[in-house]
Amino acid sequence: MFMKLSLVVAALCFTATVVLAGNFKLTSPTITPGATLTEEQVFDGFGCTGKNQSPALQWTPGPKGTKSYAITVYDPDAPTGSGWWHWVVYNIPVTVNELAYGAGDATGKLLPSGALQGRTDYGTHAFGGACPPKGDKPHRYIFTVYAHYCPTISQINSIGYKHGSLGLCQQNS
Repeated sequence: MFMKLSLVVAALCFTATVVLAGNFKLTSPTITPGATLTEEQVFDGFGCTGKNQSPALQWTPGPKGTKSYAITVYDPDAPTGSGWWHWVVYNIPVTVNELAYGAGDATGKLLPSGALQGRTDYGTHAFGGACPPKGDKPHRYIFTVYAHYCPTISQINSIGYKHGSLGLCQQNS
């Protein structure tokens, strides 16, 4: 079981959206509501020339029983037939309620102790910024924080992301 909440970001045209699940709230001091995404959150590659920095994220504590958090960033508008996974972070300790700006770099040095990054559709274990194909309509980027009853997730794969299951729970961690 887990509870999730999402912050939906329209590609290069951020829409101020705060999604609540009870009192569980996700915000970002990096992404300005109603403003265009900056080049900071745009991918550097595939014809895009951004800085590929993950935004700072903050969330309120999860519901009673939460033992860890996971975060995904998903673009349902990517022309792949199945969307595009831009970021996956899991095993975020329950005592942590924010990720710093740039925490999604490949080194993972800015992630909380124990947190891991899953493989994205860019083929890396790091944040991959916005990069819709030239001439395509604006894309939505859905930032989701999951409040897990598992202290540790042992395996993770992209098939599970789509079905709301991020991996296998290790209860005795």
